[in-house]
Parts: sequence; structure tokens; C-alpha cells
Amino acid sequence: MKNKRAICIMWILSLLPAALVMACASRLPAQVPIHWNLDGTVDYAPAWNLWLLAALSPALALLFQFLPRIDPRRANYEKFQGRYDTFSMALPLLLLVLTAITLSETFYPGRINVGRATGLLIGVLFLFIGNMMGKLKSNYFIGCRTPWALADPDVWNKTQRMGGYVFFITGLAAVLLSLFAPEKVFFWVFLALLLGGIVLTAFMSWKWYQDKQREN
Repeated sequence: MKNKRAICIMWILSLLPAALVMACASRLPAQVPIHWNLDGTVDYAPAWNLWLLAALSPALALLFQFLPRIDPRRANYEKFQGRYDTFSMALPLLLLVLTAITLSETFYPGRINVGRATGLLIGVLFLFIGNMMGKLKSNYFIGCRTPWALADPDVWNKTQRMGGYVFFITGLAAVLLSLFAPEKVFFWVFLALLLGGIVLTAFMSWKWYQDKQREN
């Protein structure tokens, strides 16, 4: 990452979950909600688990900042730098919201339908990822990195465009399902769309590579 403003925003968003947990630390109960099951039951764990959740954002921020430096195709990042920077801010924002939801449910259980809220957040994230994938250039860390896509620029571009469609459609389905469908229906339909789309994208990536090899 080279944009100082993006780096600053990313780090602020990444440190806010820890600030939230610290502000609530003296009032936290011994056990806090940490996992919501499909049947509506809630699993509890010791309060220190919230610190693990809070530590995830800074760890990801470090990765986002330094991954381009160790990528053999680091020069390609300049071609999609804006989208990379935006994604590096979007994911910490998602984790911040999830931390806030967890703390809200710790002190006010049942106020938020966590399953629907989480599904909606995931759907929005997938819509965003699907919209940006077609602009990604060949690299070893971001995008649909099949061996055939990495081996050929044209196959890379086709693979990312198809992967973008898969993520966008899956994200749109997640948004609609989170609003209107039971949580179990959301989970299985979302999983089927995502896994099916990934398998299809990998197959088409292989096929495009084979077709190009025959043409050459």
C-alpha cells in the first residue's frame, strides 16, 4: 500500500475493535456470546476471546500493507491499487461491525438478530468483491488464483471476470436471503452457490487454458 490516507484509515478501523473491547472490559461478564448456531442457540466462551477477535484486524492490516512487497508480481498492484486499498479498509470495517454486534449482544441479548445481520454484512462484502474482481491483475494473493490463470494473462482476466460474477450473484443472494429466508435456508443456499461457483470458475479457467494451448 502506498496511499498514506488509505493506510491511516485502515489502521484506525483496525484498532477500533480493541478500543471498543477495552472500553467495555470492566463491565464484561465472565462468559460472552461468541458463536450463533443455525437453530438460534448461542455458544458462550470466556471474555478474553473478545481480545482474539479484536487482534484479528491489526493482523490483517499488517498483511494488507506488506503482501504487495513480497509478491513476485508486485508491479501489477499499481494497476488495481485503488481497489486493493478500498478492500483493505472494507474488511477491518466489517470486523469492527461484528465486534460491535458481539458487544451489543453481550450486554443486551436478543436486541439484534445476529444471523440476519451477519448474512447481510457478508452479502454486501461479496457484492463489493464481485464488483472489483474483474479489475484485478495477475498476482499471488488476491483473486481467483488458479494455476491456469497464473500461467496466462488472458486466462487470468477471464477467470477474474467469472469469479466476479460468482461473488456478485452469491452476495446478492446472501442479501436477499438474510432479509427474507430462515437462517438454515440462507446457510445452505449460500454455501451451494459459493462452492458451485468456485468449482465452475476453476473448471472454466482450466478449459480456457487448454483451449489457448491448442490454439498455439
